[in-house]
Amino acid sequence: MKVLVADDDPQLVRALRITLSAHGYEVIAAPDGAAAVTLAAQAHPDIVLLDLGMPRLDGVQVIEALRGWTTAPIIVVSGRTGSADKVEALDAGADDYVTKPFQVDELLARLRALARRRPDAAGEPVVRFADVTIDLAAKSVMRAGARVHLTPTEWRMLEFLARNPDALVTRQTLLKEIWASEQIADTGYLRLYMSQLRKKLEADPAHPVHLLTEQGMGYRLVPGD
Repeated sequence: MKVLVADDDPQLVRALRITLSAHGYEVIAAPDGAAAVTLAAQAHPDIVLLDLGMPRLDGVQVIEALRGWTTAPIIVVSGRTGSADKVEALDAGADDYVTKPFQVDELLARLRALARRRPDAAGEPVVRFADVTIDLAAKSVMRAGARVHLTPTEWRMLEFLARNPDALVTRQTLLKEIWASEQIADTGYLRLYMSQLRKKLEADPAHPVHLLTEQGMGYRLVPGD
């Protein structure tokens, strides 16, 4: 079973990696919120262990992004003990809340409990808007019953947006996701590929209603009719 550990404390991440690996879990780690969203989309973890106080995106923002496309159980592991923090995280979509410091046996028990509740086979999501169907498992896009040809870069951009429907995806996140680099600067690539996607998928590319630009921030895929 694959567990995503998202925490900016490297010592805690190392301890969890050792402990969970010893109990048969495959561990992937993210040092901040944006990385957690990216790794979740790439690796499809079975369970997520998530801190709230992380840089780039906080834990609640990560939960909201993940809940746009995955039902994987999320356990918040946080030093915040206030009831308001717990309520906010659970309302956002977390399944459980463990406060730091915690007993390893208790955390393992909660992992086992959530694993038992998880369906054995969870298919990749299918995202639809207007006459467009994005099949993430088949890596295909259909429009009005006809297959739409996308370049590999167009597909990677659309796929990441489709895995986070309704959520703002920052330009930095997309650049890192598509080109696997934090160093690349946005020289118009994203605008170019978004323009191409709109021409292929929007009824009126000049006035998009599903593939939206959030000025100065990034992009958003809004499904629906």
